Amino acid sequence: MVTRISLRLILAVGVFTVFIIGVFSYFSIGAQTDALISQAGIHANQLSEAIKNSTLTSMLENKRDEVHAIINTVSHDSSITEIRILNKEGVVTFSSRGDSIGKSVDKHAESCYACHTANAPLQRLPIDERMRIYRISPDSPRILAVINPIYNQPTCHQAACHAHTKDQTVLGVLDIKMDLKNVDQQVEDSKFRLIIFAAIAILALSVFIAYFVRKWIGKPVRELVKATNQVSSGNLSYEIESPGKDELGILARSFNKMTKSLAEAKQQLFHADKMASLGRLAAGVAHEINNPLTGVLTYSSFLLKRTKDNPELQENLEVIVRETIRSREIVKSLLDFSRQSVPKKHSADVNKVLKNAIEVVASQLLLKKIELDAHFDTSLPEVKIDANQIQQVFINLFVNAADAIGDNGGKISVDASVISLSPQGLAQIKAAVCPKGHDLMDSELKIYGLPSVKVKIAANGNVGTINLDPVYGKHRHEYGITIEKGREVRVSCPQCNASLVEENVKCPECGSSVCCFDVLSNGKFEGCTNPECAWQRWQAVDEIGHKEFIQVKIADTGQGIRKEDLSRIFEPFFTTKGEHGNGLGLAVSWGIVDSHDGTINVESELGTGTTFIVRLPLQK
Repeated sequence: MVTRISLRLILAVGVFTVFIIGVFSYFSIGAQTDALISQAGIHANQLSEAIKNSTLTSMLENKRDEVHAIINTVSHDSSITEIRILNKEGVVTFSSRGDSIGKSVDKHAESCYACHTANAPLQRLPIDERMRIYRISPDSPRILAVINPIYNQPTCHQAACHAHTKDQTVLGVLDIKMDLKNVDQQVEDSKFRLIIFAAIAILALSVFIAYFVRKWIGKPVRELVKATNQVSSGNLSYEIESPGKDELGILARSFNKMTKSLAEAKQQLFHADKMASLGRLAAGVAHEINNPLTGVLTYSSFLLKRTKDNPELQENLEVIVRETIRSREIVKSLLDFSRQSVPKKHSADVNKVLKNAIEVVASQLLLKKIELDAHFDTSLPEVKIDANQIQQVFINLFVNAADAIGDNGGKISVDASVISLSPQGLAQIKAAVCPKGHDLMDSELKIYGLPSVKVKIAANGNVGTINLDPVYGKHRHEYGITIEKGREVRVSCPQCNASLVEENVKCPECGSSVCCFDVLSNGKFEGCTNPECAWQRWQAVDEIGHKEFIQVKIADTGQGIRKEDLSRIFEPFFTTKGEHGNGLGLAVSWGIVDSHDGTINVESELGTGTTFIVRLPLQK
């Protein structure tokens, strides 16, 4: 049987509430009881003083009937049990109960102990000690008795009767007994009201807690349980909607991110399997297509020789021969790419490669009414490249540009130039290891199509990972953990927990700790651990200084690419063309450029257009 957290929490809070209200009620009832008895005592004392003052004259004149009349009149109050006056010997001289007159009281009894402790009558009795509470029998109501000493005043020993001498201090005692039945009833009523209040308070608090526990804990936990069940059944696309901002909301967002990563990992595995299948397919295609291509090439070459007197036909046949040869090379290149073959580099003119690529797509551009604006710098130096592979890259980019523009016409601009660039924003980390030699590269999570550098982070008592942007000077990291501003973090290897924080080294810009790891064959890479600071240092690359590149920009006026897709367009089989694309063109292009130690970047704005920038390094 599964016990729900919400139910356990409600029970725990309910028990604690009962305890708190019980303690409060106990002290509250005690305080009310003391207050009621104190008020009753004050009332009895005031009544006692009133009786003393009312009977003073009658006492002095020895008018006993008047004293009896006053006592009997006052005793008619239902709360008063008995009023009596005792002389100094303990004999009842006046009483509201006639059968008590003339009787002596037991000085050891409860009603007399205050004045006769140890058989020594007190001369003075403090007011707070005049009151006593007792029961005549266990079943009888409680009795509040207040004694008021009658002191020998000058009017007493100077009276005409001279009944008392001047040396006597206490002439007697006025004793008033009051029934506490009403007080006890009020106490019981207070207890009943407190019990009702406690029950209502506990019930209301339980309902209140139950509602918010269900809303803030129960519902999110049920959503998480449902989500985990969905994921365990294989539904990696399930997402928890509208996670809150509390800890459970953070957990839900982490869960969504986890399932997204799992889905991407699954997709990457699928793509890897497709790539393996593509390699096998490419081998078969190379064998099956090369034979008919050889036939086309043979007959077109034969026709080319027989049509020397027809320049127009020869020009067309030359295109057929050239493109048949290139098709055969493309099939071979696709096979080589799937096998990650090294390009065959030779000195080549980029302008010529661009012109050949334009000739291939010229008819397609003409059909789509696309204007081509090409600027070739005739002073461009030759660069060592595999001309067929680079031409394939340019053709892919032209075809993509034409597809983005569509059939309504547009413009493609081509610009080739020589530029000198700093390593920052260009140099890429391709192999990183921890001090113990463990690989830090993460091919599963790519940043803008490039494998990232994965490190372990401990901050705020939480542990997670961060995938660092592999491009030097860029700060497009993927955080798997929230780092509060100003908090120190510990960076380590995900495999062996070896620290990646440099001791006694601080960021020169913000003073935070510095993360450091080795880049194979390229020295040490350093970066600030503060997420808000972009400081980095790669000394081995910085010492090389600026490098010269041939830069080719191919810009179109098409529909553009969404920002969320920009980081994925170079992934194999990722396409924005739906069923019209296979997602291989840009992936192949990126692989070709990367194998030439170059870079291919993209700039795009939705609804405005896209610019691809290919940079090929010049050999000095």
